[in-house]
Amino acid sequence: MAKIIAVVNQKGGVGKTTTTVNITAALHSLGRQVLLCDFDPQANATSGMGVDKNAASPNVYDVLVSGADPARAVVSTKFGDVLPSNKALAGAGIEMIGIDNREMLLKNALDSLTEKYDYIFIDCPPSLELLTVNALCAAGSLLVPVQCEYYALEGLSDLLATVRLVKRRLNPGLSMEGVLLTMFDSRTNLSLQVAEEVKRHFPGQVYATVIPRNVRLSEAPSHGKPISAYDPYSRGAEAYKLLAEEMIAR
Repeated sequence: MAKIIAVVNQKGGVGKTTTTVNITAALHSLGRQVLLCDFDPQANATSGMGVDKNAASPNVYDVLVSGADPARAVVSTKFGDVLPSNKALAGAGIEMIGIDNREMLLKNALDSLTEKYDYIFIDCPPSLELLTVNALCAAGSLLVPVQCEYYALEGLSDLLATVRLVKRRLNPGLSMEGVLLTMFDSRTNLSLQVAEEVKRHFPGQVYATVIPRNVRLSEAPSHGKPISAYDPYSRGAEAYKLLAEEMIAR
């Protein structure tokens, strides 16, 4: 039975998609069965796994809105499986409003796939609307990437308020998988200060592994590859391998 983890933070540019793609590939390389569900209309995680987002049909939009079979939509890659997205998902929030039990559409779709996987990661959009609520209802736990920059904790209170609401009304079992520090630069006082601040806000919930600021990590998506395939000896690849090992050990 898969552990379903939503990778979520409504701030853009914190490393959500980078983390989702690379933790999927790292766990897959360690012999785990992993599915990446791309739930962002930008579909960057889809292309980051080497899948053509324009050709992927059916995709997660068809599964949610048209009732397509989730198993038929899954694309297998050498880095793990992908439930792809594309720009059609941008309008799904409006179309879903008229559907009964609309907050549970993604959960119902993923429930039919859980037997096949050890982990399912949901790459969430950078907002707190119906798509993200669907992801929070489908997930058992949350992985929250936080970048080591000045505005790191800004907006996290909004996310936590949404999480509390979802727990109270829709998904009482939702828990915190962990908080991941990203874009960490050990040479700067700012990164160290932000890390301390995040640990103070989330005692015992911050991963020991931190993701460094790494040029190779930002180059890899343009080649349609996770960092483990693009540059397996880079600091970024090593960090996501360590994160995967830490996640398994937990």
